Amino acid sequence: MAFAEAAACLVEIGKGFHARGWVLGTSGNFSAVISHEPLRLAITSTGLDKGCLTPAQFLEMDEAANVIRGDGRPSAEALLHLAIACGVDTGAILHTHSVWSTVLSGSHASQGGIALEGYEMLKGLEGVRTHKHREWLPILENSQDMVELGKRVSNTLRESPGIHGFLLQGHGLYTWGTGLQEAKRHVEILEFLMEVLVRSGAAQST
Repeated sequence: MAFAEAAACLVEIGKGFHARGWVLGTSGNFSAVISHEPLRLAITSTGLDKGCLTPAQFLEMDEAANVIRGDGRPSAEALLHLAIACGVDTGAILHTHSVWSTVLSGSHASQGGIALEGYEMLKGLEGVRTHKHREWLPILENSQDMVELGKRVSNTLRESPGIHGFLLQGHGLYTWGTGLQEAKRHVEILEFLMEVLVRSGAAQST
């Protein structure tokens, strides 16, 4: 995907996610892989309202988190995008800060994650064919040390192959897909299921 196309698509995704309350304030960050060899990401600049992004506010970033196109600077969490892009076969990475992910990442932190199973909506996740699927959503302790956190993300991806996302405690959801539409769908599915858990009272850790 070309840089301009990726930026335009992410602008629209930002509008939709903001309208749903998933990236309020300046929360969240988005990226799309525009080259695998060498690795290049189109990524949001830090400190921006995701509901009113413009294509000019996106950066092109290399595998060392250096900006090679655009004005501004990426979020420190850009290192997590790189860890994901290097750890799984992905074309896009989306990070949201919803009420639901914040609540569940706290209430289930002691369990190390959340098991999602028995829901028809699980079939919206790539590769899932039945509502009987058990989706594990790991919860990682949040940190301001992004190098260390990036290493834990890489370890999680190695230890839990096939997952579609993870939560940072008290922070939010990271998910990905082979392309932007798949990544967007995964956000929608996982945010829906987390909302179901909270609204049904399952947010309380057992």
